[in-house]
Amino acid sequence: MSVPTVHLELCRVSLRRQLRDKRCGISCERFWQGNWASMRCANPAMASPQDKLTIMPDAADTIEAGGTYPPRRGHRAAVVVQAGLLVFGWFVVVVLGLVALLRLVAWDSFEPLIVLDALTQIVYLPAWVVAAGALIMRRWWLAVAAVVIVVAQLAFVAPELLAAAPVPAWARHAPVVRVFDANVDKSLGFEAGYAAAIKQDRPDLITLEEFTPQALDAIVASGVLGSFPYQCAAPTPGATGFLVASRLRMTACRVRTVFWEGHRMQYMVQATLWSPGGPVALRVVHTLAPFPRYWREWSAALAAAGRSVRASGASRMLMVGDFNATWGNSGFVALLHDGLADGAAARGEAADMTWPNGAILPSFVRIDHVLTGARLAVTQIAAKPGFGSDHRYLVATIAIRT
Repeated sequence: MSVPTVHLELCRVSLRRQLRDKRCGISCERFWQGNWASMRCANPAMASPQDKLTIMPDAADTIEAGGTYPPRRGHRAAVVVQAGLLVFGWFVVVVLGLVALLRLVAWDSFEPLIVLDALTQIVYLPAWVVAAGALIMRRWWLAVAAVVIVVAQLAFVAPELLAAAPVPAWARHAPVVRVFDANVDKSLGFEAGYAAAIKQDRPDLITLEEFTPQALDAIVASGVLGSFPYQCAAPTPGATGFLVASRLRMTACRVRTVFWEGHRMQYMVQATLWSPGGPVALRVVHTLAPFPRYWREWSAALAAAGRSVRASGASRMLMVGDFNATWGNSGFVALLHDGLADGAAARGEAADMTWPNGAILPSFVRIDHVLTGARLAVTQIAAKPGFGSDHRYLVATIAIRT
């Protein structure tokens, strides 16, 4: 071993000992001797005549004059942040895993789960972020767990996304009915914007939910009902009022109720609509939002709507309104299993959300629907911004097979 190499190794050992023992602050003077640099420890207690060490000037372990070496705080902070992210990731996975499990074994069995199930399209999105982060950090078990949640979400939303299909061939030449459906918000009167929209869209059928006596006065004053001779109005001061108005003949209008907390609550209007393609069993639905006070009424209303479908037959049924439910809710899926088709999903518009209206938050859930039986088909459907309401309204064209 050459002399410069020995000196370099001695320098490394000496400096490491000084850093480890922390008995002195490292402060070395550096000077050049030809092609070599010399370093002396500035701490008198540890210096000796033999402490002169010779090193290469470009060595990786060279310590500049006056250099100090604090603890690796940046590294410690990174470790703490990484550990925190790991804990948070596992928390997200465990919570969402529980939600997915309850979806399988206790679907819509209690109120918080109903809301989470309704938000199936978005509630599991944090698992996608966790999965990506875990893969980047090489936390394989966390990544696997998060991917399982992602796969579960894809399985839950696949039926809705895969429901898209071409318009049936028979519908291209069949008679049609244009429908205008809106939740107009119980806290407001009938906004002038709705009157203008009805005049512009020229529907054959108007269906309104959360229709109050004040809204009835406003819509009558607007004159928009002048061309709708067939009307069925059931306004209430709360959220359970309805209005159905038609250019086409409409008969046998009845308001359906469910029993809740000692009272009869309106949840649906049923009637027969005499279209150019023949009679249509019309159902206009509004279930109360599944919040803690109302979730049992919500469940009872959806179940009663299903019984109406089975009793009347689904083939010539048109069911529209604010269901306060999505494909993530068992009661709504039961209606589809009873023979109804979701018009928006069938036309590839499953992501055309209807709530909220978008004034503050973007619309992120689709709870207003147009459902049809086998002899009806939605050919066009769109959600448009409401006027003063927290809902977007729907305009749909329905073909009726003769």
